[in-house]
Amino acid sequence: MIEKLKALVVGSTTALFSHGPQPLANTLSYRGDPGLLGPDSVSWEVIGDVTAFVGGIRALVVQTAHPEVVAGVEEHSQYRTDPLGRLSRTSVYVTETTYGAMPEVEAAVAAVRRAHVPVRGVSERDKPYSAGQPAMAAWVHNVLTDSFLVAFQTYGPRTLTSDEADQFVAEQARVGALLGADPLPTSADELSRWISEHPALAPTRAQDQAIDFLRNPPLPVAVKLGYRLLFNAAVATVPANISQLIGLTPPRRGKATGRRSAAALRWALGSSPSWHLALVRVGARVPTGRFRHDGSPFGSIGPMAPG
Repeated sequence: MIEKLKALVVGSTTALFSHGPQPLANTLSYRGDPGLLGPDSVSWEVIGDVTAFVGGIRALVVQTAHPEVVAGVEEHSQYRTDPLGRLSRTSVYVTETTYGAMPEVEAAVAAVRRAHVPVRGVSERDKPYSAGQPAMAAWVHNVLTDSFLVAFQTYGPRTLTSDEADQFVAEQARVGALLGADPLPTSADELSRWISEHPALAPTRAQDQAIDFLRNPPLPVAVKLGYRLLFNAAVATVPANISQLIGLTPPRRGKATGRRSAAALRWALGSSPSWHLALVRVGARVPTGRFRHDGSPFGSIGPMAPG
């Protein structure tokens, strides 16, 4: 019965991320290459935990608070017609920049840069936007970094020290720099303040539409039940001023339910098989009891992330 329950949890979760190319398919061709961050990074642990699912949803929610960013998503993204494909593609990006060998990191960044070229227009408040602008790239990247960190600190298997949290932010700033994002805070407190006090944030119709979609996406019933738990856990961690701006009320007992949900997912899934695969590639020690999957690139679910 326990094994059947594990299989059900794994199947419903991986269904969210099986609608595109699998990450790290050729990573074992780069034996010994530590990639951008390496096995001693905090990022490998944080993004390898199931709380990355919550962090990815939280990032999507918070990113809607920026009128120009949400305009770009609304006018150029396929998230309404292909939400699972979008999740899969962006999961590949986060997985490959985190765990990939340097050729895989560079290819993932180049693909995002190409995708950003046509994303330009004018927002509802008549401000021009371009996904390639350093400030827009910074909002998307920094919110994602903060969301992964907050989700791990709230629902993770342990609490990072302040030095570890700062190290995670500094590591992720290296990823953001490859995309041309600017500014890139390098400490956890600086990052949190930069987001919550950002002067560009304002309510828009596009924001309302995006939040409505995130609240109730067109997912299969079995998958949607799990998504609802993750969504509530994510909303429970959004800064109060941003929650008010985007019209979301944190759910009652959202964090308590989120902790139980994360623990159940961790029990069923273990840590990311992409982390396992990267450890094998570099010849590093594989922690005992942390992984439920063998690290095969064809069995990798990767972390969840927006993009």
